[in-house]
Amino acid sequence: MPGFLRTLIHDYGWIHLGLGLVGNALFVIGSVLFLPAFDAWKVLGVWLFILGSTLMLIGAIGSFLVKITKRD
Repeated sequence: MPGFLRTLIHDYGWIHLGLGLVGNALFVIGSVLFLPAFDAWKVLGVWLFILGSTLMLIGAIGSFLVKITKRD
C-alpha cells in the first residue's frame, strides 16, 4: 500500500469517525424533516438523508480499512 494512503488510513482515522458522526446527525435531521409538520422541508430532508447516508458509508469504509490494514 502506498505511503500516502497508509498515512491517511492510520494517522487520520479520526476523520472516518467524524464523517460517520456527521452522517448520522444529517440522517436523523433528514428523517425528522419527513414528518408531516415539516412538509415544506421534505426536499431538504431527502438531500440530508442522502448526504448523511453517504457520509456514514464513507466513514464505515474508512474504519474497515483501518481494521484490515492494522494486520500488516
